[in-house]
Amino acid sequence: QVQLVESGGGLVQPGGSLRLSCAASGSIFSIYAMGWYRQAPGKQRELVAAINSAGDTTYAEFVKGRFTISRGNAKNTVYLQMNSLKPEDTAVYYCSISSYYYPPDDYWGQGTQVTVSS
Repeated sequence: QVQLVESGGGLVQPGGSLRLSCAASGSIFSIYAMGWYRQAPGKQRELVAAINSAGDTTYAEFVKGRFTISRGNAKNTVYLQMNSLKPEDTAVYYCSISSYYYPPDDYWGQGTQVTVSS
């Protein structure tokens, strides 16, 4: 059983910042890739950013230059620093991990709501 626990979502004004965290635990031998997806109401889930064990990163075009993904020293945590937030960033953000695939999609967290509004 693998568990992903996300935190850090909330309400922020346009131009503000938030930092999402995700911690993985349970029966997983090693984590190759970790990432963040988001899903806005009425839209499909989309990749936001991903990082692998070598430190390679991938960003969606709509967050390049504003968001930064990183992994913790323990390698079972992943962070998403979100700056210059826009109302269109409003969505439920999901953490995902994989032992084999990049971007990851094997295990999912429960999601954390990010709302950007004045």
